Amino acid sequence: MGAPGGARVDFDRFHSEYDEELARGLSASGEDRLYFARGRIGFLAGCLREAGLPPPASVLDFGCGTGAATPFFLDELGAERVVGVDVSERSLDVARARHGSGRARFLALRDYEPAGEFPLVFCNGVFHHVPPPERAATVDLLRRSLAPGGLFALWENNPWNPGTRYIMSRVAFDRDAVTLSSVEARRLVSAGGLEVVRTDYLFIFPRLLKALRFLEPRLAKAPLGGQYQVLCRRRDAP
Repeated sequence: MGAPGGARVDFDRFHSEYDEELARGLSASGEDRLYFARGRIGFLAGCLREAGLPPPASVLDFGCGTGAATPFFLDELGAERVVGVDVSERSLDVARARHGSGRARFLALRDYEPAGEFPLVFCNGVFHHVPPPERAATVDLLRRSLAPGGLFALWENNPWNPGTRYIMSRVAFDRDAVTLSSVEARRLVSAGGLEVVRTDYLFIFPRLLKALRFLEPRLAKAPLGGQYQVLCRRRDAP
């Protein structure tokens, strides 16, 4: 996962070890990265259905890394087109080789210009790598990427969850990250001209306790999960 916005981590240095590092951290949960990617996008798809919204025609995956989420945007979410943006050129090379197609393309952040065209912007695990003084500018860029009324799904690691803190301590590129709580995230997007629609928490039970996962939808409003989603809407005209 690259980190746009002047991140401290050089993800080009980690790109060849990214999967290994992430797997080392996530092994504590008993699941791999695809489990979480599928879970995030499946949950988001459910949010759209609950709101009576159709699948988005296009999705901006901001901080796409190696593009692992791309198949889930196309298949689980039903998007017609995905554009991935990242600062890591080496990660983008991997994304293009693995997932590039007529429906998915990948751009370096320096080549991306927001044009108010996306009905959905998705961002997972990026903001804890963006230095706090630069986060408002990143939100502004994402707001300008949204079509009027478009949705921004901000996913972040929940610092109130001890399991999340432990997993991050095991991942080299996450150890010095500056986490943000859901309260801070809501404040950040609201200050950036976005209207918060809902906040949910996901991934409470590790694989060892997977028999209890049927309870997670009922607990989505409690700040227990390893990650949270702040779903918000662009509320102004371009």
